[in-house]
Amino acid sequence: MMTFLPKDELKPDDDGGKKGPSTNRIMIWIVVGGIGLYLLGSGIWGILVK
Repeated sequence: MMTFLPKDELKPDDDGGKKGPSTNRIMIWIVVGGIGLYLLGSGIWGILVK
């Protein structure tokens, strides 16, 4: 069988292969969520002030 993944990625871990999100992914979601909240807040503020 030809595979392009390492053997450790083909076999599930002891916990069934369910890992939590990495720290980098959490930080990216926090930054993206903050930008989204800023844009949403500034849009609502612009509607209210106008």
